[in-house]
Amino acid sequence: MNRQNRRAFLQNSAAAGAFVAMRGVAAANSIPEAPRRDGSHGASVVDTPRYDLLLKGGHVIDPANERDGRIDVAVSGSKIAAVEKDIPADQAAKVVDVSGLYVTPGLIDIHYHIGQGGAPLNWFAPDSPDLEVPLATASLTTSPRWQLAPLGVPADLALQSGVTTIVDAGTAGADTFLQEKEEVIDQAKVRVLAFLNIVANGMKGGLEQNVDAMDVKRCADTVLRYSDIIVGVKTAHYWPQKPLDELHPSWAAVDRAIACGEAAKVPVMFDFWPRPERPYADLILQKARPGDIHTHVFAQQFPILLPDGKINPILQQARNRGVIFDVGHGAGSFWFRNAVPAVKQGFVPDSMSTDLHTGDFTVLSMSNVISKFLNMGVSLSDLIRRATANPAYEIHRPELGTLSVGREADIAVLEELRGHFGYIDCGYAKMEGTLRIVAQMTIRGGRILYDPSGLSMVQWEKARPQYFNLPILPGSLRSDRRQLREKLKKEEACRNLSAVENFCARGVKLSPEACASVAPCLRTPLPLLPAP
Repeated sequence: MNRQNRRAFLQNSAAAGAFVAMRGVAAANSIPEAPRRDGSHGASVVDTPRYDLLLKGGHVIDPANERDGRIDVAVSGSKIAAVEKDIPADQAAKVVDVSGLYVTPGLIDIHYHIGQGGAPLNWFAPDSPDLEVPLATASLTTSPRWQLAPLGVPADLALQSGVTTIVDAGTAGADTFLQEKEEVIDQAKVRVLAFLNIVANGMKGGLEQNVDAMDVKRCADTVLRYSDIIVGVKTAHYWPQKPLDELHPSWAAVDRAIACGEAAKVPVMFDFWPRPERPYADLILQKARPGDIHTHVFAQQFPILLPDGKINPILQQARNRGVIFDVGHGAGSFWFRNAVPAVKQGFVPDSMSTDLHTGDFTVLSMSNVISKFLNMGVSLSDLIRRATANPAYEIHRPELGTLSVGREADIAVLEELRGHFGYIDCGYAKMEGTLRIVAQMTIRGGRILYDPSGLSMVQWEKARPQYFNLPILPGSLRSDRRQLREKLKKEEACRNLSAVENFCARGVKLSPEACASVAPCLRTPLPLLPAP
């Protein structure tokens, strides 16, 4: 070996020794390596869990895939990774015991209200505009100011019932949708879709009785522009009581909503008030197209039952035509006197929904709606279908409402309680029952967003060490001491790295990793050199 080669060899050997010393210091301050699965320890990489989350021991109800039984559900990232029996617990980074609970696809509420709509920003002020309020909402309160208040409630409130997808039911129209999108839809953790109101400024904006505000082209253009979010058209609250005139044709809102739906090729949701000039039978047997949705089906104003108590045959005739019936419970649209006899005779709405808004959110939820029908005798598996697969079909989103492998990991974990419970309708009447559904966990896109009883958490006595630390405030004595300790550790590490620093500065060809490792110790970063 000549002198020049020997010198290069010694230089590289010294640098490598210093680099090893540096790694040793770093290792001394690191967390001990986890044991291998065979119980031994070593320097090899620990096996990475196959799944991020495993829901183990639960009863899966997944109507879209005809699953109904004890099955485990595994999640990787944001997707469903496996739905199988007896998935080994050691294959998941986190395991949640859901024994005794129901695991279902995330529920879908297709009638919900978010955002401002057309309500004035200063609705609460004495000088706010005195807008015309439709009968359907005016009956909820006698306060003139409250009648101008926005309908929308927080989107993520839905997570408390196992709901992972909500559909705003026409709160916004073409002129107000972008505001709703930016303020609510884009910010929510829950998935938010929407029916666009045929009225340009939506609800509570004073134009719901103005036919000129029902611009079909503007509506269709907006639906098509935001087709990833907008799933249909909504008409509501139009001319329920006042005499008809030239400015207010009886079917104007319905006809224009249908025209928008046809132009954009989306369904229409009808919030409808019948009157002699526009009977309910004409809506569901003539106007509504296959796939259109009549919401509020058990409201007080509809002839659900004949005088003899039997179910009105027009409901089945409309269903045979492809018309869809939705609950849309709300604060004024669900009456036991219609619902209970209809359900007992076999007529159950195609989809469960809440019509959640500022007038009912304190007492109403998706779990509450499901519980009412459960106590009317509808099976839980049937209700889960009407809260997952059915509404997904109705809004043309078949990828939702399922636990299929590869789909978004939207999951609800529900518990069925037994006891003595009371339920109320919109006429302040009561029904008693022995069953109640509550959500114990809601997972949206693989993330646990609702876990009120701590199913996924450890007992506090076994919490990680940081749990027991007092918070360190900037400038406190403990904070100063911690900063000093970290500074001394860094200086000690840098002294051990001085050889590597010197060789990097002199241009000795070390690996990029070696030079990069000492960069924090230097005043100015060094250029990385190619590996020898």
